[in-house]
Amino acid sequence: MEKADLLFIHGYVLTMAGEGVGFINDGAVAVAGDSIAAVGDSGELLKRFAADRVIDASGKVLMPGLIDAHIHTGDCLIRGVSQDIRNWMQHGMWPFEQVLRPDTDALMKGSMLNILEAVKAGTTTFCDFYAPMNELVKNHVKIGTRARIAQTVNEMPKVNRTKVGELYEFDPAEGKRKMEETLRLFRDWHGRENGRITCMLGPQGADMCSREMLEEIRQLAEELDTSIHMHVAQGDREIDQMIKRYGKRTIEFLDEIGYLNERLIAVHLTEATEEETKYLASKGAGMVLCSGSIGIIDGIVPPAAAFLEVSSRLALGSDQAPGNNCNNMFNEMKFTAILNKCKAKDPTVFPAWKVLRMATAESAKAIGLGDQIGTLEAGKKADLIMVDMRQPALSPVILSPIRNIVPNLVYSARGNEVEMSVIDGRIVMENFKVLTVDEASVVREAQEAADRIAEQAADLFKGMEDTPLMQMMAAGKL
Repeated sequence: MEKADLLFIHGYVLTMAGEGVGFINDGAVAVAGDSIAAVGDSGELLKRFAADRVIDASGKVLMPGLIDAHIHTGDCLIRGVSQDIRNWMQHGMWPFEQVLRPDTDALMKGSMLNILEAVKAGTTTFCDFYAPMNELVKNHVKIGTRARIAQTVNEMPKVNRTKVGELYEFDPAEGKRKMEETLRLFRDWHGRENGRITCMLGPQGADMCSREMLEEIRQLAEELDTSIHMHVAQGDREIDQMIKRYGKRTIEFLDEIGYLNERLIAVHLTEATEEETKYLASKGAGMVLCSGSIGIIDGIVPPAAAFLEVSSRLALGSDQAPGNNCNNMFNEMKFTAILNKCKAKDPTVFPAWKVLRMATAESAKAIGLGDQIGTLEAGKKADLIMVDMRQPALSPVILSPIRNIVPNLVYSARGNEVEMSVIDGRIVMENFKVLTVDEASVVREAQEAADRIAEQAADLFKGMEDTPLMQMMAAGKL
């Protein structure tokens, strides 16, 4: 008999291989080392494998771990401080970020809380985009997640005093320093932890970098053979900046400087037209859709449907806690399906099976890891989750004449039904508890750091009494 470390049996298996969800009733998954050894019928795999541990998955779904293709874990401590307003960044975020970003200890503790939150809801792979990523990546190493990381690069000055509508001032010295940090990130972390940690380049946006810096990053991506993870057309403020500086909208400008190709992972496309979106997709770029965040921040449903007319390289991301309030990919799947149905006035668009693929198989392709993760297939990395379908929100299970498993995962699951997570062949969460960190300590330390940040930020809100959030506070609405 063949040897396996783990053998999951009698589960409802969703392989996500092929074009659909790859359902196997009474399915089994064998794990050997960091990889999947086999997927198939329980009876067959029980005859084929002798395992160190056999796990009965009766009444549970076995499926690929969820992929959060765009997340800023460092922003976790300021969850919920900038909702229900326009000018979300200037009137809510920036005062907090002025004290948060220089405080590496606070960033680390918030980041760990954010990763913990997501892991408990089934996320196994993170495209984490923040600074200082050379420090934050250590949280991914400690908790055991797969991370495709990018250091935020821009030329914005340390203290940004630009008023709404004004053209940003650039500080080339800041840009140079951040580029040096990016190169250090690649030297120190790319390919580490058995390949769980990989690096991408991360210009924050075309509006926040000079043309010269963007061209330098494009050339570096070719030299390092990596992807460029970047916010693209992320809001009217970006488009306004691009027209004022270059006389062009973002996607036209990026095409001009050679960015529209398979290396680009374009995040948001909030303000992109359908024509611009289709053109970007036709050039081979991937798209990351952050439905919850953009819905809350801008009240917009990005043109993902237009993208899908041309390309399947569409991934989902949760973005950030102060924009989305939660980093839960089950929540993101439901938001994506419902908002796009409403936008199209058509209940048949963005069906559950397709949205589930956007958080697994298609996401893996979009972020450049399709040959490693995203489906349960022999030879791929053993990143999988076990979801308890006997939890109230997911019960009952109906298999005939219509199966309800996939719709209920997308429209009913809350994330707390994820019982076990395996990443790179290692059990990271079991019996709903993360094994690699002390959950209570992570929450407590994050609260202490948040108290410190809030106290320091209070002074920066003086003189902002006429802004919407402060008026809500004064009126007792928060």
